[in-house]
Amino acid sequence: MPIVLYDIPSALPEKAWNFNVWKTRISLNFKGIPYTTQWIEFPDIEPLFKKLGIPPSRNKADGSPFYTIPAIHDPSTGVYITDSILIAEYLDKTYPEKPLIIPHGTLGVQSAFNDGVSYHLKSILAVSVPSLITKLNPPSANHMLIWRGSHEGPKVEVTEQWKAFENGLSQVDVWYSRNGGKGPFFLGDIPSWADIVMASFLAYTRRTLREESKEWQEIISWNGGRWKSRSDIYRAWETVS
Repeated sequence: MPIVLYDIPSALPEKAWNFNVWKTRISLNFKGIPYTTQWIEFPDIEPLFKKLGIPPSRNKADGSPFYTIPAIHDPSTGVYITDSILIAEYLDKTYPEKPLIIPHGTLGVQSAFNDGVSYHLKSILAVSVPSLITKLNPPSANHMLIWRGSHEGPKVEVTEQWKAFENGLSQVDVWYSRNGGKGPFFLGDIPSWADIVMASFLAYTRRTLREESKEWQEIISWNGGRWKSRSDIYRAWETVS
């Protein structure tokens, strides 16, 4: 039986949009593991996960459990698991005959890359979330509006956020350049978790901003057009099952 991937739908043609779920979706596609998607709206995640016994991803500031996606259920083992990098580790351990997402001995640098991307590229949210909300179904859009209202920090101009995002993407490009020119991937000629993280980020950004938008066209022109080249390579992993 195929693995079940839990994701939040949108009004986009393929429904998929969520950056963190893309990490797991692309991991499954990369390894060639059959899966199906169970679509659930934001407000339904916690009650469904409690019913199924899916563990919370972490605790909220008040200590209460926080349930979120991505999550998978593997009928072949009976396992439910959340958190994209933990899912990647599970897939490598359970399906070692498939291409490894995290090559042996690289977990530390892959985890650091994941955290670095989250830090350096977080300013994209100021630009992408308003557009994203218009593409969500009403239950999830309302949930996102409430979440956004409770997490907004000091007001920062969108132009400043966009510049910070450009600088952040340039920093990630520097990390890629340190592979010695051995190939288009973070580790050179071997795709790995770091590339899945960036493939997911670009899939999210391209879909929420729209491919024909001025913003996306700017992104693929930066850093000598290398993000366009990488995005073109990564598209092969973007199948939605």
